[in-house]
Amino acid sequence: MTTPLFRDDAYLRTCEAEVTGINERGGIVLDRSVFYATGGGQPGDSGTLELEDGTKIEIATTVYDDDKKTIVHVPSEGQHLPAAGTKVTAHLDWARRYRLMRMHTALHLLSVALPFPVTGGQIGDPEGRLDFDMGEETIDREALLEKLNALASGDHEVTTQWITDEELDANPGLVKTMSVKPPRGSGSVRLVRIGDDVDLQPCGGTHVTRTSEIGLLELGKIEKKGKQNRRVRIRLTD
Repeated sequence: MTTPLFRDDAYLRTCEAEVTGINERGGIVLDRSVFYATGGGQPGDSGTLELEDGTKIEIATTVYDDDKKTIVHVPSEGQHLPAAGTKVTAHLDWARRYRLMRMHTALHLLSVALPFPVTGGQIGDPEGRLDFDMGEETIDREALLEKLNALASGDHEVTTQWITDEELDANPGLVKTMSVKPPRGSGSVRLVRIGDDVDLQPCGGTHVTRTSEIGLLELGKIEKKGKQNRRVRIRLTD
């Protein structure tokens, strides 16, 4: 099991850690990490692991092992693999991670601006998307973009809290996504709250602390995906 430092502080860019092993696919396991592992539509982090002698190991992406608790740092091809017990300093590709944090938070706002069940989504850089089950409803692009940017520029605080699995079961309306289930199994579920009453939903990803950090957003392509679904893409402008 890896201690996920990003869960308590998404702004941590580096940490000291120890290699606990190399898995059968050549992935590096640490006892603690600032690297977010792929999940919930958010890509895994990239960056480097720096050894005590200054040698750097490039990390191409980060994923969870089969137990969903162990974080595996996947090295780029041709990298040296450290032995168990090796001390390292983990360095995030912070510029990429921060853009993903901005986009992830923006997609929460998109689910507010379009209050329909979410059937899928993907967090990207600089573009992300959500799929909505909205039947024959039409989308006014100009009105949607205006509402989305008003929410972002409102400088709403983004905070987290924890509830029990039983509390979530008693409040099924908190779950907006039909395809991605909230991270469960530990007995508690993490909620992300935006503002006092803008949004509240289960989420294990990383987000900015205020919506004003998102910046100006643009609408991308809006597509019809099947009879019911609409795919809405948004982009960061910087």
